[in-house]
Amino acid sequence: MELELAFDKQGGLLPVIVQEVGTREILMLAYVDPQALEQTRLTGKAHYYSRSKQRLWMKGESSGHIQLIQDILVDCDQDTLVYVVEQTGGTACHTGEKSCFFSRLTPQNTLEPTSEKRVSL
Repeated sequence: MELELAFDKQGGLLPVIVQEVGTREILMLAYVDPQALEQTRLTGKAHYYSRSKQRLWMKGESSGHIQLIQDILVDCDQDTLVYVVEQTGGTACHTGEKSCFFSRLTPQNTLEPTSEKRVSL
């Protein structure tokens, strides 16, 4: 099957779900442009496109908590990726949490911390 990633459908960016290889925990959601994906494939380290900074960045470039690529999965529409990574340094979130998904939306429309249950694919 020929790969035709749908960057054009998404304004030049593809969403990337980032999953820890050992625990299968969802660590974060980020975006890539063609250059970020190319750098990821060339280096084996996760690179993304920062929408706020409008530039390419490598995960961990300032924190040292890099993500080593173990696998890259492509969804059926070729418009979303999953990076299966080895997360170094223990945290993926800029807040210092292991995962960016550490809050749950309650029926009362408030946020509460998640329990030991983790989101996984």
